[in-house]
Amino acid sequence: MLYSKIEGSGEPLLILHGFLGMSDNWKSLGVQFAADGFQVHLLDLRNHGRSFHSEEFSYELMAQDVADYCQANSLQSIDVIGHSMGGKTAMLLATSFPDLVKKMIVADIGPKFYAPHHQDILAGLNAVDFSIKPSRNDVEEILKKFIPDFGTRQFLMKSLYWQEPGQLAFRFNLNVFNRKIDEIGKALSSDLIFEKPALFIRGGNSNYILDTDLDGIKAHFPVSALATIPNVGHWLHAENPVMFYELASGFLK
Repeated sequence: MLYSKIEGSGEPLLILHGFLGMSDNWKSLGVQFAADGFQVHLLDLRNHGRSFHSEEFSYELMAQDVADYCQANSLQSIDVIGHSMGGKTAMLLATSFPDLVKKMIVADIGPKFYAPHHQDILAGLNAVDFSIKPSRNDVEEILKKFIPDFGTRQFLMKSLYWQEPGQLAFRFNLNVFNRKIDEIGKALSSDLIFEKPALFIRGGNSNYILDTDLDGIKAHFPVSALATIPNVGHWLHAENPVMFYELASGFLK
């Protein structure tokens, strides 16, 4: 079963993080949605955070994991927010289990195919040799050689934890990601359609959702709208949480 943190009470709202992330990335926004009267379920998807590690990794499995989580927790009608990989998972969940999902918000990703583009990040993560017991500073110095962006490094460092005294490790399952990285970019199957309200929110400085992608989004999600948060990149919810909350809250209400 997926690990979750649950905030508040009321209508269930599930939040699905992106690739190499975890539920903690959404903690502040989760508290805000809980204050709005939602029971917020912050999930760690498989091979991420505190959830189970598996040799199998695909959107089909992640969507089924979320459906299984809902069944185990007697959640019969949910709203869902997903960022990046979590957004693709939300799309597949909504189109595969339309009776389960009422409304869907997707943050900065579309249903199209995305070519592999995490090579530098994976190279940096794989360059860390935990057998020599590096410190947190040592790990960041190694990552800095491959990942110059401070924000991206800090995001990745959040998954660093003390496995035992003196021994750091990453919470995510790097070995499986090395083998299954092509799964991350896979497109939503062309026959899948969700005919309930959907909101896509993109970052104005991000190239994940282009104007030319709108027809493809409408083909899968005919009752969808697109909003843009200016001057932010792919981590739009972290760069401008105030505007993200306003857009998401307004749509959910």
